[in-house]
Amino acid sequence: MRITDLKEAVRMAGETLRTNKLRSGLTILGIMIGVTTVILISSVINGLTYNVNDLIKSLGTNVYWVFRFPVFGNRPTQEMLARRQLTYEDAISLRELPHVLAVDPSQQYRSPTGRLGSFSVKYKGHKLSNTMLEGDSEQQPMVYDMILDQGRFFTNEEEQRRANVVVLGHDAAEELFGQDTAIGKEVEIEGDVFTVIGVLAKQKQVFGGGKNPDDNSAHFPLFTFRKLHPEILDYWISVKYDDARNKVAVEDEIREMLRRRRKVRPDQPDNFAIFTSDGLLELWNSLTGGLFVFLVGVSSVGLMVGGVGVMNIMLVSVTERTREIGIRKALGATRRTIMLQFTLEAMTLCAFGGVIGILIGAFLTLLLKLILGTVLPAQMSAIWAMTAFTVSCVIGLVFGIYPAWKAATLDPIEALRYE
Repeated sequence: MRITDLKEAVRMAGETLRTNKLRSGLTILGIMIGVTTVILISSVINGLTYNVNDLIKSLGTNVYWVFRFPVFGNRPTQEMLARRQLTYEDAISLRELPHVLAVDPSQQYRSPTGRLGSFSVKYKGHKLSNTMLEGDSEQQPMVYDMILDQGRFFTNEEEQRRANVVVLGHDAAEELFGQDTAIGKEVEIEGDVFTVIGVLAKQKQVFGGGKNPDDNSAHFPLFTFRKLHPEILDYWISVKYDDARNKVAVEDEIREMLRRRRKVRPDQPDNFAIFTSDGLLELWNSLTGGLFVFLVGVSSVGLMVGGVGVMNIMLVSVTERTREIGIRKALGATRRTIMLQFTLEAMTLCAFGGVIGILIGAFLTLLLKLILGTVLPAQMSAIWAMTAFTVSCVIGLVFGIYPAWKAATLDPIEALRYE
């Protein structure tokens, strides 16, 4: 392909756009809409994925979770639901493993309907509803690197003596005490009085706007929580280990310890599940991957419509320039040259529509970030911008071949006679 051919094609495309501004604008409208949609969808999903990755990092990349059945991406079977619960002693035994830094056995209150947090927290006429109640060990802050806005976390001694102390979530403390300090205040929960010794910092979430349910929480020493809800038997065990290089070794050690304690025979499968934050990321990627393919499929309809429009205007252009084509052939232009120039003209039209679509998509992404950035984060991806531009050029190539072939195969004598 010669530079002169490319320049001539661009000149023709520019001439077509200038001569028929409205027709050309309507022609590439489908390309613009399709590219804009792809940019906007990819920007929103990219922003959400960034937030999910950030949230998963805050949970800890060197943390294993242990439960009696898997909870991410798999529906538990009847056999899994019938498994014997993990025990407090199972969790404590994991603290003996060589690479383990901290282990937190925790329990949460669930109402008979399965909903988290149906009880209220009261303080001098203020009432906070739907608070999540959770029992934790003193090692929970070590496992999750928890940050406190006020006060401290409970100690092992307070846990062992079932002390009536509580650490409140950020929103729970703010609703009950406003700007006043929460430390030392006494709150009523389930008919009992607890002294507030700490307030957690605000938790991260995928969607920045609104309230995070985890911030409306009350954390008790584990044995204190068991006074309130002795009927709860399930433990969620979080295990933090020292180095990512020991990940496989730690998982094997956890599995060996629990199989031995739970008396699982060598020929039997595990009657518990071990998983990491990677499971959350895989689940998110599978959800957004399917959604993204569906939405891109919908937006591709606009690109196809745009491609048909480009073919239509190129056929009209061939008809209008039949005599010009005849003159060019009479002066020695080959079929290859004519076909190349009309194909490049179609590609240039689509590329022009793709550039406009990318600019509009970038503007809408910025607008979305400014207006709804806390609720619906958006972050434009250069990779997807280049992909959208490439696809628009490919559409120009595919839908421009037939008009170019028609122009190239015109009989020069008949073309010169055309009026």
